[in-house]
Formats: sequence, C-alpha cells, structure tokens
Amino acid sequence: MSAPVEKPALPPGVQPEWRGETYHGRPVTKASGFDWKVSFYIVTLGVAGASQVIAAIARARPEGAGLARRARLLALGGSIVGPLVLIRHLKTPRRWYNMLRIARPTSPMSLGSWLLAGFGALSGLAALGEMLGRRLPFARRVADAAQGPAAVAGAGMSVYTAGLLASTSTPLWAAAPAPLAAQFGAASMAGAASALALAQRAAGEEASARRLETLAMLAGVAEMLAARETERRWEAKGLDRPIRTGEAGALNGLGGKALGILLPLAAHGAGRAIGGRAGTLLPELASFAMLLGGAAMRHSVLLAGNESACRPEHAFRVTQEARR
Repeated sequence: MSAPVEKPALPPGVQPEWRGETYHGRPVTKASGFDWKVSFYIVTLGVAGASQVIAAIARARPEGAGLARRARLLALGGSIVGPLVLIRHLKTPRRWYNMLRIARPTSPMSLGSWLLAGFGALSGLAALGEMLGRRLPFARRVADAAQGPAAVAGAGMSVYTAGLLASTSTPLWAAAPAPLAAQFGAASMAGAASALALAQRAAGEEASARRLETLAMLAGVAEMLAARETERRWEAKGLDRPIRTGEAGALNGLGGKALGILLPLAAHGAGRAIGGRAGTLLPELASFAMLLGGAAMRHSVLLAGNESACRPEHAFRVTQEARR
C-alpha cells in the first residue's frame, strides 16, 4: 500500500488558493445603497463637465459665442441640479457640508467633493460673466479667465465618478478602473454634445449643431470601444454575469448599447444620407437616444456592481487576483 502524498508546505505568509469556500455562503462585501439618484448625479455632472470642455473650445472660435454661452449655462445647471439630487440621497442631507471639512488626497470621495465644489464655483463665474458681459466688460473678462480652469475641472468631473466607484470594494467596479473611466468619459462627451446639438438646432445654428452631432457620434464609438475593453476584463475575471443578465443586462444591452450607440449611429447616418426634413429629425432623434442610452449604461453599471457585491465568489476572485 502506497503512502499518501503530502502537499508541499506553503511559504510563510502565503495564503492557500481559494477553492470556493465561504462562511455559510454569506457575501464578503456589502452592496452599496446607490440608487437612481446616484445614477442621475453621475449622468448630470458628466454632461456638465464635458459641456465646459466644449465651451472652452467654442470660445476660442469667433463664431462660437452662442455655443459657448449655452454650454456654460448647461454646465452651471448641471453643477446645481446634480449635487442637489446627491444631497437628497445622503443619509443626513442637512450635513452635506461635512464632506468639505477636510481635504484628504488619499480619499477619492474627499477629492471628488472638492473637485465638485471648485467646478461649481468656476461654472458659476463663467455663466454669470457670460450673462453680464454685455453690460459689464469686466464680467466678460472674469468669465473668460474662469473658462480654462472650469474646462480642466469639467474634464475631471466627466471621469471621476468611475474612479470613485473603482476605489470601493465592489468587485465589478474595482476590476476595470481605467476602461470604466474611459467609458464614462466618452459617454459624458457624447451626452454633452448631443444636448448642445439640440440647443443649437433650436437656436437655428444648423452648422454648429451638425459638428456637435459628429462629435457625439465619435464619442459614442469611443464609448463602445471602451465598453468592450471593460467587459473583456470583467469576463476574464469571471465577473461579467451581472452585467449580462437580469435588469442590469437589459439596461446595458438594450439601453446603453442599442439605444445609446447603435440607434444614434444609424439615425445619424441615415439623416445625412436622406437630407431634407428627415435630415433634421433623425439627428435630433439620435441626440435624444444618446442621452437616454448614456443614462441607462451608467445605471446598469451601478445595478451590476451591487449584484456583484452580493456574490462571494466575485469578491474572492478580485482579492486573489490582487494578491498575485
């Protein structure tokens, strides 16, 4: 009778490989309390931030005064409405100012709070100077001086929420931080360009609206490529099931991809080919669809992340990958 084969001893400090065991099947991590209000905040601030980037570009062009004005106002509106909805989501809404008591560089939440405060202040200066600039030349100079920093802060606003999600212990969010940030940033630019294209068409500035629609389509393609890389990383780590099934899967597939990217691309292309009245209606339809699809995509990521947090095997896979 042969002697049993003994397993080699592990080096000191090395944990044995996880084999699927959990403590009575209980989740290792706790799902977040994020709901539609957080999704609304992410979408609104992303669009507002990208609008400031567009405003900075438009302000540098002689014919871009109207677009710059509308982009600044859209950014100001988003920087007001978004935080109000987020404050409503807090457990103690009357104590929202506690987030600004300290500035901690190692805390994404702390940095995000100060980034939001700075972006709101700069957006207010830019919009106020825009509104008073005709009567007060000094106000216009203040607005122009605030535009550069506002655009930088706006670029940060369009991606920082992805970094905030990725810094948590939720497996799905933490598994692909860079492509998720690129996906959120591209969706923010697509949403801002779509919203401003609608505003430009309403103001009768057709040429500017067409350029914005082209920008929105390019951003949509970039979002699609970033989403493919994000999902590839999730699939490689065995975390992709929540984003492919259930409510999150439907929102991501039918809302984020079909409504938010494929339909706008088809409608935009058909509108350019057909021309006439359809050439106006189809791009407008594409802009509305891109805004709704971008919101569906963000909400699907929140839902899938919360489901991932409830799956013990997901948490173990991520922690084991980090240890390697």
